[in-house]
Amino acid sequence: MLPYIAEFIGTAMLIILGDGVCANVSLNKSGMKGAGSIQITIAWGLAVLLPACIFGAASGASFNPAMTIAQAAAGNFDWNMVPGYIVAQILGAFLGACIVYIAFKDQFDATEDQGTKLGVFATGPAIRNIPRNIFCEALGTFVLVFTVLGLGNVTGAADTGVSNLFVFGIIVSVGMSLGGTTGYAINPARDLGPRIAHAILPIKGKGDSNWSYGLVVPIIGPIIGGLVAALLYNAIPW
Repeated sequence: MLPYIAEFIGTAMLIILGDGVCANVSLNKSGMKGAGSIQITIAWGLAVLLPACIFGAASGASFNPAMTIAQAAAGNFDWNMVPGYIVAQILGAFLGACIVYIAFKDQFDATEDQGTKLGVFATGPAIRNIPRNIFCEALGTFVLVFTVLGLGNVTGAADTGVSNLFVFGIIVSVGMSLGGTTGYAINPARDLGPRIAHAILPIKGKGDSNWSYGLVVPIIGPIIGGLVAALLYNAIPW
């Protein structure tokens, strides 16, 4: 039971900090409005790092269905635990998004633009081109998963906790290098849970939740990228 609880709480914490920075820098009447993409990218890296340090020993700190599936495909994780992990991750992401809404409700009320409000919760393309958007999400997730798997080759990284710092570096690197195309969800739960929250919560003037994009790109792309990374990693004669 502990691994599932850890994934639930860890993913909620990830979204509180990750969606929180999006709210912090984009919503009207926020003291950090306009801080920009650099703050967002670094904060998302920290949003992964902090719960990973807390829950790494308890669950492996996946917080990401694409990572969980990829680890199972690589032979590092029991397939029987995959469904429970994914449910815990999505529920945790939903809870985290609800908490962000409560914390920033006044700022949501003060913001008129519907796209800005949705952007706090979920990702979206700079240019909508579904096949290429899927490719971009797959590419970012490939880098994430392949590098995480490769950290197993770094002597003592997991034992000393250095691997968590590397994961922070991966998230920041992917965001700064590849994030401008689709917002680098690279995690189906990170997008799906908050998007459900956006659809359900009584957000003033929120508009559409863009399900025609959200049910395709940030789900299919990361899963493809993670699986390709796992298969390639296993094919290399280390």
